Amino acid sequence: MAQENATCHYNETMEFFYNKSGGRYPVGDKLLILVKVVGSIFCVFILVANCMVIAAVITNKKFHYPFYYLLANLAASDFLAGIAYVYLMFNTGDVSPTLSINEYFFRQGLLDVSLSASLANLLVIALERYISIMNWKVHSNLNKRRVTLLIVLVWSISILMAMVPSLGWNCICKLDSCSSMAPIFSKSYLIFWSVSNSIIFVTMVGIYIRIYTYVKRKTTMLMSNTSSSINRRRTPIKLIKTVMVVLGAFLICWTPGLVVMFLDGVDCEQCEVKKLKSLMLLMAVANSVMNPCIYSYKDEEMWTTIKNLMRCNGTGTRRQRSMLANARPLNSDQDTGTSPPASEET
Repeated sequence: MAQENATCHYNETMEFFYNKSGGRYPVGDKLLILVKVVGSIFCVFILVANCMVIAAVITNKKFHYPFYYLLANLAASDFLAGIAYVYLMFNTGDVSPTLSINEYFFRQGLLDVSLSASLANLLVIALERYISIMNWKVHSNLNKRRVTLLIVLVWSISILMAMVPSLGWNCICKLDSCSSMAPIFSKSYLIFWSVSNSIIFVTMVGIYIRIYTYVKRKTTMLMSNTSSSINRRRTPIKLIKTVMVVLGAFLICWTPGLVVMFLDGVDCEQCEVKKLKSLMLLMAVANSVMNPCIYSYKDEEMWTTIKNLMRCNGTGTRRQRSMLANARPLNSDQDTGTSPPASEET
């Protein structure tokens, strides 16, 4: 056994590692068809919706601010998640055992890059909102250069995180440390992945709680001093609704998968993590479906711009429709529900 573990198996196919990890969990045809059908619908929506978000940010000059640049980057990461899941669907099931090690690393790495970039973008957006709210402004003072550096940093970290297993943190030479969900990934890497992402999630929760408490205290103070300068309909309850939607969607989609990965990493033999693998992955990708809805549909200006771009038979050319959307005023309460109203800022 020691001699076998000391030998590296780079020339083996994935079938060898699946057999060493106890084999693949047999997925019923009905469940497999359901996963592929639902996954295909998700992917189509992800690709189309995020393309529209990116196009809206590019064409509408009202969106040429740090937050919307980060929003477009989030849409790009979710777009990549759609592509990664399409690639996964065509390289899973009976195809998985025939994959080489490099092909498996590419399949998992493509998905890890997109999901890591989505999570990192959510964190950066939370930080940008925090800076804006703490300065009581609709938009932060980040210039284009700093925003560009943030975007480059997000993708650099995401690519590095996805490449870590292929760079050596794997079990190709130590078969006794292989995980069940990812047969050539080390259990320690799964623990690291789940714990690090959980820390980011807790950090985002703390940031949004801080934003909400600050806006609530500030708004209460302003309302007690002057009743005419604040529209009472724009109360902090609108902020907390958006925050709860964002955090709730992330909690529902990501937490089960992180828990399952952690249990696999600590070698929980009674957890039967293989049964939940397809469902957890589908729920994680569902977060990329929700992001355009949460960050775009709640923004009236964004939704209007998207509708104008979709009207192929609408009034005027696409450029004229975009100019018409640009002419609409951008109210501060449309800034994803996390910015204070213009009257409050004044």
